[in-house]
Amino acid sequence: MQYISKLTKFIPYLYFISVIVYWFTIINKLEGISAYPILLFAIPFLWQLIRPSKKLNFSLGIVFVCLSSYLILAYFFNLLNILNWTDTFEKLLLYGGILVVGNFIMSLWMVRNSIKKVF
Repeated sequence: MQYISKLTKFIPYLYFISVIVYWFTIINKLEGISAYPILLFAIPFLWQLIRPSKKLNFSLGIVFVCLSSYLILAYFFNLLNILNWTDTFEKLLLYGGILVVGNFIMSLWMVRNSIKKVF
């Protein structure tokens, strides 16, 4: 059980790496070689798995909390009909809802890990 609790600190990084790989595969099918720069987004998360750093962990957590909060505000504006979205964008908002909530939870988990635990 103690071994499992040691591995739980890596769950947010594995989540973000899997999202980046999924995003890369979708874009790679549509546009080909121009999708490879997307893989650069995975470097900080891979670095955290190899050589954990408390400062990098906190920075990644705060950045993704801010980005996720911005996306959550977009959802609230859509629900309140403050902004008029196109049908395509509303469809994207609908499908990305689970992803936004997952990003927010995982980034809060990263911030919690950097505050609470020593790497």
